[in-house]
Order: sequence, then structure tokens, then C-alpha cells
Amino acid sequence: MTNLPPTLKPDPVPPGGEGRSYHHGDLRAALLAAAEEELAARGVEGFSLRQVAKRAGVSHAAPAHHFGDAAGLFTALAAEGFRQFLAAQAAREARAAPDPASQLVAAGLGYVDFAIARPALFRLLWQSERPDFGNAELGQAARAAFQHLVDQVMAAGGRSTADEAAAWAMAHGLADLLASGRLESVGSLSPEARDAMVAGLIRRVLPTG
Repeated sequence: MTNLPPTLKPDPVPPGGEGRSYHHGDLRAALLAAAEEELAARGVEGFSLRQVAKRAGVSHAAPAHHFGDAAGLFTALAAEGFRQFLAAQAAREARAAPDPASQLVAAGLGYVDFAIARPALFRLLWQSERPDFGNAELGQAARAAFQHLVDQVMAAGGRSTADEAAAWAMAHGLADLLASGRLESVGSLSPEARDAMVAGLIRRVLPTG
């Protein structure tokens, strides 16, 4: 098991992996972290609840107890993914100038940050049919992500769905191409130069009023 937040790391136990306890009882969050690791390592097709349990160091029945089946776990992971997606944008926005245009560009940079750092989760959100988007929690998280885009485009002078689509297409296209390694001319740049390039491209589709 790797990269779990400090409060979610299991207490040491003898080899065998079962019977571990989690600080604050946050087993659900630990299983989601392990599920993301499993998704990154094996993809959707190779995904296994048993392997998720092994990564988290808990009983093989624990994921099913919390999420029902793989679809339930994918759905919960996608809901958390959308919340983390918004958090990545918020982190960039907090460091940017407060004017609407700068905030929209910052959100686009956060979009790219999330995709590059967590490509498997990014693909689960946007390219997979495994999560149940009819689920209330996931639906709410996905709508919040989209509404954030709409609000920012409107604040920056947008007047139509075409403005929303242009901003979304640019940010998402850049994020997808960079996460997949297909935009080598930009991905090979230093982080600072890449950010400048991405920001410049996003500014090209800012609403003109």
C-alpha cells in the first residue's frame, strides 16, 4: 500500500495483511485511495475488488461491504474524483489574480494539473461507462464541476453555450492530450513553460463580450 494520507495509514501488523485498523475509522477513504491505485495499475478491465482490499490491507470482503460491487466502487471513486478535480482548480485559482479572466485561466491550469497527476482517475471521470451517473452523489459532484465552468465563463463575459463549449473544449482537450502523452511539444517543456503555453492557449478562447 502506498501514498495513503497519514491519517489513513494502517497500524503495523504481522505479514498477512488482514485485521488492520484505520485511524478515525476512515476505512471508506482508505478503500477509495486503494481503488485509485488499483485503477492506475491495472485499468478498468483488470480492476479487482480483492486487489483493492489487498492494497488497503483489509479483509477481501471490505470493499463489497462498503460499496456493494465494482460498479459501486467505481461510482464512489468517480464522485470523489470530481471533488478532487474541483479542488485542483481551486488550488490554482487561489494563487491567481482575482479578475474573472485570470480565474478562468487558473481553473484551466488546474484541469490540466489534475489530468497529468491522476490520468487513470481522469479517464474514469470522462471516458468510462463503469460509474453510475444516475447515482445521486455522483450526479451532484459532476454537476458541481460543470456548474463551476459555467459560472466562470459567464463571469468572464460569456454569453452563450458556445462560449462555455469553447472554454471546456480547450481545457479538456489540452488536459487529455497532455495526460496521454500525445502533446509532446508542450508536455516536454518545463512546468513553468508548459503553464505559460497552456495559459496562452486558454486565453485565446476567452469570451470577448
